Amino acid sequence: MVFRTSKNYLEVLKPAATILLTFIGFCAAVVAGDGHPAPDSLLVVSGIILVGSAGANGLTNYLDRDVDARMQRTRCRVLPSKQIVPPQKALFLAASLVIIGLALSVWLLPLVCFVAALIGTIAAVVWRKRATCVFPQGVLASCAPVLIGWLAIDPAFSWEVVLLCLIIAIWLPLHVWSVMIVHRDDYISAGLTFFPVSWEVKNSVKVLLGFSLMLGAASVSLYFVGDFSRLYLAVAIILSVIMICATVRLAASHASRDAWRLYKLSSFPYLGVIFLVMSLDVWLL
Repeated sequence: MVFRTSKNYLEVLKPAATILLTFIGFCAAVVAGDGHPAPDSLLVVSGIILVGSAGANGLTNYLDRDVDARMQRTRCRVLPSKQIVPPQKALFLAASLVIIGLALSVWLLPLVCFVAALIGTIAAVVWRKRATCVFPQGVLASCAPVLIGWLAIDPAFSWEVVLLCLIIAIWLPLHVWSVMIVHRDDYISAGLTFFPVSWEVKNSVKVLLGFSLMLGAASVSLYFVGDFSRLYLAVAIILSVIMICATVRLAASHASRDAWRLYKLSSFPYLGVIFLVMSLDVWLL
């Protein structure tokens, strides 16, 4: 019983998404420190990103519970299926984690990291399934871990961190909109009729193709702006080609299975690997 209850609370915090956000923040810190940031600083900033991201994800799960209950894909999640009653218990956990994360960022990190964390948290709460676009709320929320990780080690903006955030900003629509295309009918039946479900699939996938091409250009541009070796360049090109090919296939077929393949490719295989290679590249130099 205790294990099941703990598992339910853990699921509310979206562990997969939380781990991915923490990972890219960790990698941004490594790149900012030229591959060798102070271990204690790296540990602290990673822990703060983990706690804050878990809390923000928990808040979005709580706020979206009524929308999730109307969708076939999400109605079995912990809150809409009433596995935590009352749902305010999950709200208390999530809010507590957010407060702890913000407090630790004020105490242990440069002030600019707290500002990034606060803006990211507010954007995450605003950016829910009711939002009409991933811009700008979704981008702000997703870029926050990168900014916190970078600025905790190097409290100064540079073109390198700008490009890192640009990669996130271009990647996010591909990731979110592809899964919405997969479940288009589910979104429409739940009364969620914003882009891309408001467009015919044959038209919306053309937009994804444009973002895929821009993502490739941004990831390769980072090689020329940052201090990376040909290892990063080679991996960036390979990943870009894979993403573009997957999007071209979707644009040709308009099939849900190809949209799902693009969605799966965009998470760890693309975003996780490219950030991992950035870190390894500067560490090995």
